Amino acid sequence: QGHTNDVLSVSFSPDGNVLASGSNDKTIRLWDTYTGACLKVLLGHTNFVNSVCFSPDGHILASGSSDQTVRLWNPHSGSLLAILQGHTGDVMSACFSSDGSVLASGGYDQTVRLWDSRRGECLHLLQGHTNLVDSVCFSPDGSVLASGSYDQTVRLWDSHSGERLHLLQGHTNFVNAVCFSPDGSVLASAGYDQAVRQWDAKAGRGVHVLRGHTRHISSVCIGP
Repeated sequence: QGHTNDVLSVSFSPDGNVLASGSNDKTIRLWDTYTGACLKVLLGHTNFVNSVCFSPDGHILASGSSDQTVRLWNPHSGSLLAILQGHTGDVMSACFSSDGSVLASGGYDQTVRLWDSRRGECLHLLQGHTNLVDSVCFSPDGSVLASGSYDQTVRLWDSHSGERLHLLQGHTNFVNAVCFSPDGSVLASAGYDQAVRQWDAKAGRGVHVLRGHTRHISSVCIGP
């Protein structure tokens, strides 16, 4: 306990020793997963913290906020490393590539931005969605980025060139979760239409529609 408003996102450090949580109270808290003690409180965002994500090596924590910024933190010291500015609306999702060199962010301005996580520079601005982008996820090899949007579509992008590879259509309401399988061959997406859709990520076509939920789906994850 410690947050004073809703907790919107959590992320484990790669070694599992630390849990980060982002909240509507505008703070990020780092927790010792063994004792449950709060290790640090990261202050700086001026609005809700919608997304938190550790880099694969655990040396950077990224946070996306409704203050329209992405912030990079040193989770060991709690110091602020960089403020990534460019979004013109709430940042709803952030995700590192598998090697940690690139950070993706998406939000209310209907765009996805790819950032150099070391230099804090915007590498690509991915445009095409016609409503807010609520979820972004890299393929395991980092070559493809998936984005899920309230425009009811999922888009697959070449993370190196910024080119759109596929437009995945089939959802009948907002899409707010996307996730690749561990081998990158399958993408799962879900949202307000109460269905989980599985896609062939390489071919860009639907494979299965999983139904049974009776309300909107907030998160998906494919096991090993």
